[in-house]
Amino acid sequence: MGYTNIALKDRIMEMYPEIEEHGLNLSLDFNRQLKTFDIKLEKNSHSLVTHLEKKDADECMDGIKCIGLGIQIGEFIKNIETLK
Repeated sequence: MGYTNIALKDRIMEMYPEIEEHGLNLSLDFNRQLKTFDIKLEKNSHSLVTHLEKKDADECMDGIKCIGLGIQIGEFIKNIETLK
């Protein structure tokens, strides 16, 4: 793999500063069965779980934004802000 879960999490947080700006908690684990990273975003009682393919995670570590993940983060933030 060449990088740790912590390094990937740090990279995602760096690439998507809106996670921290909106007070979201991000956790991730490698799913050996699916060979994906399970990413969980949480704020208060709201959560989103999504999968990041290994190829996308590798590209993320190389500095290439994962468009799909970015869209999901944006939608999650929008949905939470709507509930205020």
